[in-house]
Amino acid sequence: MKTWDIIVVGGGIIGLSLSIALRKCGARVLIVERGELGREASHAAAGMLADCTLETPAALQSLATLSARMYPEFVHELQDESGLEIDLRSQGTLVFPSPEHVHERPGFTTASLLHEPLAKLEPALADPQRAVFHLAERSVDPPSLVAAAIRAAKHREVDVSSGSAVIEILVDDGRVAGVKTANTSYAAPVVVNCGGAWAGQIPPHCFPTRPVKGQMLAVVGVPRNLLHHVIRAPEVYLVPRSDGRIVIGATVEEAGFDKRTDANTIQRLHQAAIHLLPALSHARVLEAWAGLRPGTPDNLPILGATETPGYFVASGHFRDGILLAPVTAHLMAQIVTGLQPEHDISAFSPQRFAH
Repeated sequence: MKTWDIIVVGGGIIGLSLSIALRKCGARVLIVERGELGREASHAAAGMLADCTLETPAALQSLATLSARMYPEFVHELQDESGLEIDLRSQGTLVFPSPEHVHERPGFTTASLLHEPLAKLEPALADPQRAVFHLAERSVDPPSLVAAAIRAAKHREVDVSSGSAVIEILVDDGRVAGVKTANTSYAAPVVVNCGGAWAGQIPPHCFPTRPVKGQMLAVVGVPRNLLHHVIRAPEVYLVPRSDGRIVIGATVEEAGFDKRTDANTIQRLHQAAIHLLPALSHARVLEAWAGLRPGTPDNLPILGATETPGYFVASGHFRDGILLAPVTAHLMAQIVTGLQPEHDISAFSPQRFAH
């Protein structure tokens, strides 16, 4: 029977990135994925690499900033190993803050926060006098990122078992021995649970992850240079892609594992986008979809060793899975292989939910 050094449960961007990092360390790695590789939250995300202090939990800020800085090299390596192009854009983000944030910052005006007038930066926007600030953020197209990560993992000879969910972590004499699916078992002395919204459903430990639904849509049929920056407003966000698509999102819904889209919700998002960018009234809806983000009670990820020797977890990234993939892979590979992590991640320990 074939064995591996490490089994990674879950083949989203976190599991894929970690598997590649572990292969670089020389480990034999098997990914066990309940469905198709990269088809859950990773594929459904908008890809904003947002580490803004207004939106990122304080405990997560340094990790988010570190991961954002790692992104260009992360993308370069994936492109190099996969032979695929990843749409990574560096034009930045324009954030329209909520009224309370404007009130908190006296003198919060368009002129004082932008290097050029808003009407010049984004002439198609409806309200050029609206309070706004610019962030030097990047954005990435998650489907192209995931496709490259899958090919890079295969290039690195990561083994994959897809289409069957892990139903139990096998424990022998007090430590990890592998995983059990509905169809078979796989042996390894180390297991890392990267199961996303499903991570908490696998015995013997019940991590408090839950699915948080996000509905969104993509439109086409507008000039490719209609929108240059990512736009984030309290009511909606717009993310331009290099191929001319504009992604519009997203809801935050407690709806269990229901991934259906609702026509009225999609229409509401579309109308909110048109209100910001009137030219979108001429756009055609290309597709609408929903993804399930892995939420936690404190909106922070769960990273590190569990109480069972050999069993680790890297899940609960909520809205930041794409952003945090490089740093999660880097630090968890260090932890799993017995090294001291370069960054303190004790705030994200699974032990905080042990009692």
